[in-house]
Amino acid sequence: MLLQTQQEIFERELMSNYVIPIGVVLITLFIMYRVFRAILFFYASRFRKPLYNHVYFGLKRLTKSQQTILKNELFFYNKLSDKERIYFQHRLAKLFDNTEFVGRDQLKIDDHMKILILGTLVMITFGFRNYRIDLVNKILLYPKAFYSNTNQNLHKGEFNPSYKAIVFSWEDVLLGYSIENDNFNLAIHEIVHALHLDCLKNKGFRAAIFLNGFTDIVNFLESNKAYRQRLIESEYFRDYAYTNQYEFLSVIIETFIETPNEFRGQFPELYNYVKTMLNFNFAGY
Repeated sequence: MLLQTQQEIFERELMSNYVIPIGVVLITLFIMYRVFRAILFFYASRFRKPLYNHVYFGLKRLTKSQQTILKNELFFYNKLSDKERIYFQHRLAKLFDNTEFVGRDQLKIDDHMKILILGTLVMITFGFRNYRIDLVNKILLYPKAFYSNTNQNLHKGEFNPSYKAIVFSWEDVLLGYSIENDNFNLAIHEIVHALHLDCLKNKGFRAAIFLNGFTDIVNFLESNKAYRQRLIESEYFRDYAYTNQYEFLSVIIETFIETPNEFRGQFPELYNYVKTMLNFNFAGY
């Protein structure tokens, strides 16, 4: 009995010797985490960009055939550095595993479709550490313009946040990429709508940078009526941009992606606002 009691005492003392250090470690880790988050927040607030974008454990790569499609179809990818291309492939490969594609009207889904659409999403969010859009986990593709129950009209594309789905006419997605400098790209347009709403619904550094950037654009144009009038008279942005603020945002980002040099030359102030909002410090932008 005495031996058993001594053993129990020894075990309790042993446990107490470990409990205190473990508790200290946990508290220290929590404090370090909070300090790190505070640093990230301060940096993002001060410089309007994340402290870092690319930290991965186990980079994924596309297959050779998928890489060929990416190089041939997405002009943006070819502007990136070798290291950035590796990061781009990793993000695209991860989205492959987490995005459902559904073909409508007997349309057969293939890698070409997935790479072009998901590659567009990766392109738009490439300036952020959080590259996923939580409100998008499904892509519906129709062969051509489709009838939408939303407003009983034919649509080329739409975003349905209730179903976390973007719906496209594949014919019009291809048309958007067939001419690289016409400032019209359906995939970019609808994905920007999804990103915008995602930022409105979810907090975080990306949302803060994106929404603050958009607020800066709105305030700049409202306080510079002559500049706004020059935008309209230039006809550089298509008329649809002036439907509402949401469409304006999608159209100017389409334009920013497709003709950055012309955009920067004609409207450098607005160009810089968009660049900051997307943290687009790569590929010559």
